[in-house]
Amino acid sequence: MGRRVLALLGLFFLFSVSAKAQRAIELYAGYSYEWLYNLPNALPGRNLNGVEIAAQYKISKWFGVVGEVDGHFGLPAIRDARILGVMGGAQISIPRRISPFVHVLAGVGHARTDGIWDTSPAAAFGGGVDMRTASLFSWRMIQCDDVITHYFGSTEHNVRISTGILLRF
Repeated sequence: MGRRVLALLGLFFLFSVSAKAQRAIELYAGYSYEWLYNLPNALPGRNLNGVEIAAQYKISKWFGVVGEVDGHFGLPAIRDARILGVMGGAQISIPRRISPFVHVLAGVGHARTDGIWDTSPAAAFGGGVDMRTASLFSWRMIQCDDVITHYFGSTEHNVRISTGILLRF
């Protein structure tokens, strides 16, 4: 009787470990650079530095659902510019030590130039490469996105490049 209980507990533990290996949560935080392209109230082209934070729930080894928040800031002497984006979507990755991925995100963006705010639908299409450095840590070597917005009545395609640390649970 005791051996059967131990065997059942062992099988339960084995199946729970394999289920955890398929479904995981990844948290990303890092530095981000965005080129703000030619807003009507801003100088033509702006370099913005900021931060990007994202969480991914991996449904399978290669497919996950992502939510992200990013903020970028540029404060020169004459004009300021700030962007805040909140987006979510799907991400496909190849699970290896060096893991390329692509994602499609949609959400909302807020832009401010010279004290004037505008809100716009936002989308990001892009991808990148993660390199596993330890069992729980990876380095997002690069992530590059085309961020599409419609601030102040004009459509922009802004380039966003990020790098940072990825934690897996």
